[in-house]
Amino acid sequence: MSNLNNLAGKPIVGIPTSQVDINGRGHAAHMSSRRNASTIAQYADAIPIMLPCLPEMLSVDEVLAQVDGIMLTGGRANVEPHHYDGPAFPDDEPIDPCRDNTVLPLIRACIDRGIPIFGTCRGIQEINVALGGSLHYRVHVVPGKIDHRMRRDADGNGIDVEDLRHWIDLTPNGLFHEWVGEKRLMVNSLHGQGIDRLADGLKVEAVSDDGIIEGITVEGAKALTVGVQWHAEFNPDTHALSHAIYVAFGQAVREHAARRLGTLSEAI
Repeated sequence: MSNLNNLAGKPIVGIPTSQVDINGRGHAAHMSSRRNASTIAQYADAIPIMLPCLPEMLSVDEVLAQVDGIMLTGGRANVEPHHYDGPAFPDDEPIDPCRDNTVLPLIRACIDRGIPIFGTCRGIQEINVALGGSLHYRVHVVPGKIDHRMRRDADGNGIDVEDLRHWIDLTPNGLFHEWVGEKRLMVNSLHGQGIDRLADGLKVEAVSDDGIIEGITVEGAKALTVGVQWHAEFNPDTHALSHAIYVAFGQAVREHAARRLGTLSEAI
């Protein structure tokens, strides 16, 4: 039982990384913002570990045997459209096929196995695509939609990319509504793409004034599976809903850790 005692403690949350060319010469690095890890440690009370995008080397089963939850973060590149039968990107569009091919199978496997998922920005889009939904390539060119992209005049004139930008309405009696007791609140906004066709099995938890889906959960999931279109990692200390999601995710991964370690103790 000594091995089990060494493993017992905080749950482990895997954070899939993005692959980035760090010098423009094909020298790839696996990267994720420090804030993605620090907020998991602080607000979900879990141990964050970075998962390199190595779909050809690491099997889904090997990865998920080690973690109690998955945090899907934002990223510069967008999910490639061939994953949802969308029109091809322009040649100069940033892509990250390594991340796509790592994360999309992970999402489906997590849902099958009852492993909690929390996705922000690109993460909510990945959940939707993994389950059969599609994306708007550019929200701001869709009739009736506002520009949800990062402010180009940020870092000056008192403007910050983390600033709250627009309102969202929470689905009455939905999970988000239940967590905070609010019908309407503001969120930040730094995304070009957004959910177009909602995947089967996803429940809308929040919508922006212009009709963009801002929050989802998976109906009937074995464990909490939640995605938000804003960057919840920016301000969970002051944003009631972002904070509530981290707390709920932390509880879900602790429950999974108890099950995982219980299974391990039986094997030992």
